[in-house]
Amino acid sequence: MNSYRPVLYILLAVILFFLWTDWQHWHTPVTHPVATTSALPAAPGQAVPPSALAAVAPPAPTHAVAPVTTHAASLVVKTRVLTATLDTQGADISRLVLHGYFADKSHARRPYALLKPSGRRVFINENGLLGRVPLPNHTTVYATRHAGSRITADTKPVRVRFRWHKGAVRVVKTYTFAPSSYTVPVRYAVSNTGHKPLTVYLYNQFVHSPAPPSHFLHSAPIYVGAAFYSPAHKYHKLPFPRMVKHPLHVTASGGWVAVSQHYFLGAAIPAPAQPAIFYSSVLAGPRYIIGYKTARPVVVAPGHTVVLKTRLFLGPKKPSVLSKVAPGLNLTVDYGWLTVLAQPLYWVLAHIERVVGNWGVSIILLTVLIKLIFFPLSAASFKSMAKMRKLQPRMAALKERHGSDKTALQQAMMELYKTEKMNPLGGCLPMIVQIPVFIALYWVLLDSVALRDAPFMLWIHNLAAPDPYFVLPILMGISMLVQQMLNPAMMDPTQRKVMMVMPVVFTAFFLFFPAGLVLYWVTNNVLSILQQQWVMRRVDKG
Repeated sequence: MNSYRPVLYILLAVILFFLWTDWQHWHTPVTHPVATTSALPAAPGQAVPPSALAAVAPPAPTHAVAPVTTHAASLVVKTRVLTATLDTQGADISRLVLHGYFADKSHARRPYALLKPSGRRVFINENGLLGRVPLPNHTTVYATRHAGSRITADTKPVRVRFRWHKGAVRVVKTYTFAPSSYTVPVRYAVSNTGHKPLTVYLYNQFVHSPAPPSHFLHSAPIYVGAAFYSPAHKYHKLPFPRMVKHPLHVTASGGWVAVSQHYFLGAAIPAPAQPAIFYSSVLAGPRYIIGYKTARPVVVAPGHTVVLKTRLFLGPKKPSVLSKVAPGLNLTVDYGWLTVLAQPLYWVLAHIERVVGNWGVSIILLTVLIKLIFFPLSAASFKSMAKMRKLQPRMAALKERHGSDKTALQQAMMELYKTEKMNPLGGCLPMIVQIPVFIALYWVLLDSVALRDAPFMLWIHNLAAPDPYFVLPILMGISMLVQQMLNPAMMDPTQRKVMMVMPVVFTAFFLFFPAGLVLYWVTNNVLSILQQQWVMRRVDKG
């Protein structure tokens, strides 16, 4: 039995894991459905399905409060954390960029656009009112006194009002932007000046057309798709392809619906304890819709005004921020199937960063901390390797004695292990225990927005992106070679050649991994080399 076979299997398993996750991301099927038009309901009091509004526009308003805008206009609101463009058509946010987050490496000073109505990736929010009589929805042109304005919310919240009036119905739609918040409350004040009661529903939805996937091994295997949460149903992902055959239709009290992207999130949040119907639909393009509408109608009596509220979250997926916005919203930070390990790792990493002020240094210190925790296991592994190294001459003699009789050679080696009180797997089991920690940290570094555009030092300006000059992957490959030189040589020539190729294979894979992850692996290897030399010297002296 060769004690290095498990090591080889472990390394191959790690490679297969990364290949599998990336393959899944790259080969996710995309279905191109045909757009359908939902019929308008005939039953009194029943609301128009919001998905139908994407294809069927209701009658345009005949009158609006002065000043009247005869065509769609826009205005801009700038806060400390975002800039939003609002259009009079629908009174929706048509474009929203986030300050402090850049679009990509080639446009380092261009803010990241979370909401955008056109391009490779379309992502928009639509909200409005529904009922038996014409009410303003996301296709309706509103009036506003702010058309063409640039409004700044730097020291105190600002409110942007849009007005619509038709017949006996008056609607005032108000957005509130706080200086340092990614949460945008939306308020509808519906007035009934007629003689008959008015029934009103509110809906809030996102329309998303994902960008085509990038090249294999260049795309992050991160979940991009819809999600919803309620206290009763808990957290559920709804991948875009699944919407085609399994549209969402769930009645819930509380919770939210959202579209999750890599690092960023758009969520529609009903008023607390407001019963709502969560729904999804798919239109041509494809365009995927997820949203909610109030499950119960709000009745506006003649001569009265009723207020309906909803909220939007449009910002980065920071766990500390999301947990304060709505219950369960922090679950959209997806650390994969090892979340139970990943969340504590991120918590420790974030607290270290608060002290040192550098995410790269924090990764190094976290690696040292992990190494200290696993020190006894690693020491046992290196002691086993050191003893194995001492036995190499005797094992070589056994191989020479038994020649091609593999059965006799295996029996003789097992007898040798038993005599020397050695476990041939002693050097491998500690490695197996540490692999889940490594994979959990992989997900932390991959889906933590705090590391996006976070610099380390010198040429590394983004720990969430690959090393632009491949220095860290090459250092990682060199460190693996040094480790192999310290380990006892394999007796099997084939396995020895395979193990020598492993550093080259890993270096090739790590060329495309986040620099922060490679930094962790390099630091771990360097610490392992130092620990291995220390342990072997003690064993040799003993």
